[in-house]
Amino acid sequence: MPFEILDTLSLPGDPYKPNDDAFGHIDTAAVVLDGATSLGDPLMPGESDAAWIAHFGARRLMAHAKDGDAPKDALRHTLADAEKSFKALRRRAPEAMWEMPYASMAFASQAKGGFDFLWYGDCAGLLHRAPGEVEVLGESFAKKAQESSRAARLAKEMKLAPASRTNLTEYLPALRKARSHLNSGSHWAFSPDAQAAEHVSSKRVAAGSGAILLLASDGFLALATDYGRYTAHTLMDKAIAKGLGILADELREIEDADPQGHKHPRFKKSDDATAVLLKLT
Repeated sequence: MPFEILDTLSLPGDPYKPNDDAFGHIDTAAVVLDGATSLGDPLMPGESDAAWIAHFGARRLMAHAKDGDAPKDALRHTLADAEKSFKALRRRAPEAMWEMPYASMAFASQAKGGFDFLWYGDCAGLLHRAPGEVEVLGESFAKKAQESSRAARLAKEMKLAPASRTNLTEYLPALRKARSHLNSGSHWAFSPDAQAAEHVSSKRVAAGSGAILLLASDGFLALATDYGRYTAHTLMDKAIAKGLGILADELREIEDADPQGHKHPRFKKSDDATAVLLKLT
């Protein structure tokens, strides 16, 4: 069932820093990737390691999907490509797991009677089948509450405003410790590690012609998950009725009104925000 792209959006959290999000789409597939903010010196050439993994991943996933790969095959081939490129281009081998480039992902690929949905981390999908019927795909809504609580706890322990510009250095030990658990056990991410393909979460989703799907990074979904401006249902209704741009304006207005995160605890004032709105035809 082909996809008709209705709207796209990708905004950096800081206009003076790289956008670590990326998206891609073809007639039969679409993806959003959110590179995890680097916690040390870059290993790769370019703007940031997070931007590299997100943009490389989006390009290669769509290329493999266009070549006719099944979704998991497209992912497997893309991660193998990323592993090969990372080893060839990096300045040095990472000394700890937290130095690796990681990303969250929401990837949809057409299938008979609907689409296959693959995801890592807190990128997610919202599926609108009929008025008042919205299904949340992925784990973003559950995971963001945990992250907000973690930001509030660390800020309280260190006597800091959660999202103040000076916090990253103070938070680094805790953030590095948490990231060191990735790509082990049940905690896997999109990364230059071919083994990660075996640990992607996946679901076959039934959906008919006319259904509308929103793929988004957690920075965009914060309108519902963090800030409470919308529910999953009302966010989809607004996206369909008014488009993604007006929602992005609301997102930044909320963050500008709470720049240090006292009302809405978070690790940075504004995150990169990316979304793709599409219709199944």
